[in-house]
Parts: sequence; structure tokens; C-alpha cells
Amino acid sequence: MKSNMKFVLLHIVNTIFIKIVNGNTPMSKIKAMYVLGDSSVDCGENTLFFPFLLNNLSLHPCDGPPSSILPHLLAKKIGLPYPIPFYSQNGSTEVLLRGVNLGSTGATIMSNPTNSVLQSLNQQLRQAFEIFQLLQLELGQETATDFIQSSTLFYISFGKDDYIDLFRSNSAMIPGSNEMQLSRILVDQMTNAIQYLYGSSVRKFLFMGILPLGCAPRFSQWTNDPMHGGGHDGDRVVCADEINNLILEYNAFLENRIVSLNVELDDAQLIFCDVYRLMMEIIKNPNTYGFENVKSACCGIGLDNGLSGCMSMNMVCENPSTYVWWDLFNPGRIVSSLVADSIWSGQLVSDICRPTTIQKLVSA
Repeated sequence: MKSNMKFVLLHIVNTIFIKIVNGNTPMSKIKAMYVLGDSSVDCGENTLFFPFLLNNLSLHPCDGPPSSILPHLLAKKIGLPYPIPFYSQNGSTEVLLRGVNLGSTGATIMSNPTNSVLQSLNQQLRQAFEIFQLLQLELGQETATDFIQSSTLFYISFGKDDYIDLFRSNSAMIPGSNEMQLSRILVDQMTNAIQYLYGSSVRKFLFMGILPLGCAPRFSQWTNDPMHGGGHDGDRVVCADEINNLILEYNAFLENRIVSLNVELDDAQLIFCDVYRLMMEIIKNPNTYGFENVKSACCGIGLDNGLSGCMSMNMVCENPSTYVWWDLFNPGRIVSSLVADSIWSGQLVSDICRPTTIQKLVSA
């Protein structure tokens, strides 16, 4: 606990020092951030009938207020207000110009035919188009186009829930199945989304890779099963390699496609952030970053609190800041803060975001 407090204090001092050197608010040209994504960007505020549709996922999917999730932490660093949830905004120009969060817990890249309520990538793109149309009607086409092109950042974080659905299904991980082809299909869909948004004048994109789900409390338990080859070693987590390998493949395909699109799309700036690499750095060296528990969720039910989600805040562990994982799939608040610092300026782990940092992107 003492080592954790020491690290947190050093982290705070370092952050204050950087703010003094760079100024409290960066000279950002970005005036609004629009967010598209899945449970990595939404705490249930933007998911209709949440949590009734999500079975054993958490009733409390975020550690603390929504401002503890990555897009909100980054908005603060840029000097922007938190993007308001799509279903909370009233359609006024003033609100839309401040940024909107279209992301939704449970959302997938592929449309879900069994649950049309969940906001898929295509549904969120349609919502973005509605916003573009409203801005054009209120501001005029030329002014709206100039705003979208020069003053907005689109934060996109998808794929996590596609793979969660896959790994939780009975057919997942059967030898000879088509899981290895899924990453190409998902990245093709993401490419179509990029081209659509680019055609709508969006020029600055930020893409988040998927975190190592094979190390999350829900799936690291698989290593206890002889069929998956592995087991827990004391307090050290043994990750499910077959899951992480699929995540790595998706991340690699997405980054390679982004590299190509940076060349193909004139004056577009696309950044890929390798959340997987940063999370693995924390998981492999928890003491360095002040964490004491790597394998268990702070809040949940079952082995390592990973069988089901956080159903009541009365279930929360005694010291959440010492846990890497908040619940069965999501990292805790301190981890999110460390990730935000790294993808903002590269101060914790360099070259997480490629080809440049978010700080440089928003001031370019």
C-alpha cells in the first residue's frame, strides 16, 4: 500500500510539473471531440435499457464517474468539455459544437441481428451523419464543413465487445473455426467507416487498439482449464494466449490499415494507440506502477471476481487503486489515468500512439 501511495504521489507531482512547463491548457486547434465506440467509452449512459440487456455484465461498469474513462480524460487534457452522451443532447447547435459521445456499452463493429437495440458501428455512423446535417442546417454548409474539417477530433474505439461476444459464445476457440478471419472482416468495416467520415470532411482521427482481454479476470480463468494449458501462479496472472493472439492480430491489421490510409487520404491525420502494449507493461510490472493485484477484479462475483460483473457498490474491494482491473473486463481508474497520460504525451511509455502523440496532433 505504501508503494502504491508513493507512486501515485510521484505521478501527481510529475503531472503538475508538466502542466507548469506546457501551460495548463495546450494550444489546441481542436474545439470538439466526437466519440464512437463500445464499452471502452461508455458507462451505460448511452445504452438504451442498460443494464437489462447485458446479462452478467456490470451494473457499474466504470470505476467512479464517467470522467474516469479514456475519452473524458483526454478531453480534459485537450481543454474540452466532456462529450455529452448522444441520448442526453437536445440537438441544439451550441451543444453539438461542444462534442458528442455516440459510443455505447455493448456496441459492436458488426451489427447484432439478435439485439438491434445495441448501437453498432453503422448505427453510430448514422447518428454522426445526423449531427453533420444539423450543423449544416444551422451554420450553413461551408461553415459546417470548415468546422468539421479543422476543429474536430474523432475518437474511435471498437472491437472489444465483438471479441467479448465471440469468446463468451459456446463455439469460440474451436480449432478450425473462422475466428482468425474475423480480424480482417472487422478491420474492413472500420476502413469503410473511416472513408465515410473522411467523405464527410473529418480529417483528424484517433483509434484505440483493444486491450489484452486474455488477461482480464473473466478470461484469464481459462488458464485453469487443462484444455487451455496453463494455471495461476500465486498472485501472478497467467493470460489466455489464444485470446490475446487474436487481439494482437486485430490490432496489427488495424494499425497497418491506418498506415496505408494516412498515405491514401489527402490531408487526413490518423493515429493508432497501442493500448494492448501499455496494459501488458502494467500487468507484467505491477509493482513499478503501484499495483498489488493483477489477476482479480476489484468488484465482481466468482473466481477472481471474474464470473460476473459488479452488481452492487457494496461488493467493491477495500483498496480499488491497488487493482489493475475494476471488473471482469474493464481496467480501474488509476490504470485509465496512466493510459491517458501515455497516449497524450508518451510520458509513461513512449511510442504508444503512432505516428505521433495526441498532444502533437491537436496542436498541429
